[in-house]
Order: sequence, then C-alpha cells, then structure tokens
Amino acid sequence: MTATHLSNWHAWQTSWDRQQEWYMPDREERFRVMVDTVEAVAGRTPRVLDLACGTGSISDRLLRRLPDADVTCVDIDPLLLTIARGHFAGDERVSFVEADLTDAAWTARLPYPSYDAVVTATALHWLDTEPLDRLYGTLAGLLREGGVFLNADHMKDESAPRINAALHTLHTDRRTHQRRHGALDWADWWGEAARDPLLAEAAAERFALLGDPRQPRTDQPRRDRPTSTRWHIETLLRQGFTEARQVWCSASDALVAALR
Repeated sequence: MTATHLSNWHAWQTSWDRQQEWYMPDREERFRVMVDTVEAVAGRTPRVLDLACGTGSISDRLLRRLPDADVTCVDIDPLLLTIARGHFAGDERVSFVEADLTDAAWTARLPYPSYDAVVTATALHWLDTEPLDRLYGTLAGLLREGGVFLNADHMKDESAPRINAALHTLHTDRRTHQRRHGALDWADWWGEAARDPLLAEAAAERFALLGDPRQPRTDQPRRDRPTSTRWHIETLLRQGFTEARQVWCSASDALVAALR
C-alpha cells in the first residue's frame, strides 16, 4: 500500500473521530479510562476483542499504550471496516472479522476461543434489550476467568434532572456553535464518505445492508433499548460476571466494567 493510500485511511479515521467528538467531547477521556482498566486487569500483552469496532478508534489507542497486544476487530459495517482495514494495513497485531452480533453463530468466526478483554464504545445501544442480554451471556463465555468486559455507551442517570438539563443545554449550544464553524454531524460525515471514490463501493454496500444514515428515518418502530447504568450492571452479573461497576461517567454516558 502506498504512502498516499495510508494517509487517506488515516485521514478518514481522524475525520470519524472528529465527527464523534462533536457529539461526545469527552470521548478521549472514556478511552483513556478504558485502556487503563484493560492494562490494570489484563496486563501489557492482552488478547483483546474490539466489539463493533467501527474505524478502529479503540484499537488504535489501545495499541499505542500496549504495543504488544493482540486485537481482533469485529463489525458488520462494510464502510467502517474498510477504513479500519486501511488504517491498520500491514499491522499483524490486528485481525478483522465481519459479523452480525445478533447472529447466534458469530463467535465461530473469531480467531481465538477466548480473550483477556472485550471492549466496545457507543455501539451496543443499537441493540434492543433481549439481544443485548443474550450478547452479555455470550461475552461471559468468551472471556477467560478474570478477564474484563468494558462498555462505554449512552447510559442515563435520571436522579438529577436539573443538572442533566443544564448540561444538555450547554452541550447543545456548543455543538450549534461548532456547526457554524464547519463541524460535521452524522449525516454529513456519511455524505462525504459516499462521495469519496475510495469508499464509494463500501458506502453503497453499507447503505443496502444497514440503511442510509443521510436519510432521516420516520418509520422506525418503538424500540426496547436499555438506557440505565443499573440495567447493564445487573444484567452482566446475572449473565455470569463476578463483579460489575461504573468506572467513568459524563452527563449522558458511562463506562461499565465487568470481571468474568
């Protein structure tokens, strides 16, 4: 792969990071705590499963800190996987699996039968309660004894509504200001990706498989998706994890860690 192509892939991963940070300005902080916890529990040479990896943002930060880690990246999105594969091209520490986490047989595609750590961020909120419950049971079976699962996602704390409202207003105003100065939102980012010849084929495949993020959906049925930190902790414990707790939070999100 030429230096130009590598530069393009890195630029697309950076662009994804900036778009995500527009929604989550504390995104790097949650990643830092996540990698801290992997290192604390699994050591400096862990075998890690990056679940719903997207462009590989977590794996990128994990390997900077823990260069001897072995990472398996799993996702279903053809476009995001294309960027991740390009970004990590030639890196033998990283392998890729294209799989649907709601498919009961998805673990059969993994290169290893067990992992020291499973990490994921801002992804599992797409799953309804029942499939997420089942997935947590599957992950308990994938982790070695003493291994750690980490999920950073949208998890609400409704105990302080006025604080929540004030912070929501602040972040909304800040995003509005950033948009005026060129920040990309979700739909804009996908539009730019679809226009790049490097990604056009993967974009078309993604839109056919998972829908077009540029188009607002008005026909979505009501979804049963868990929103509280407590639900995640209680479900992880019920599915076979021995400990579970929140290790980081923001106004709208939290990072939950669970030990097998």
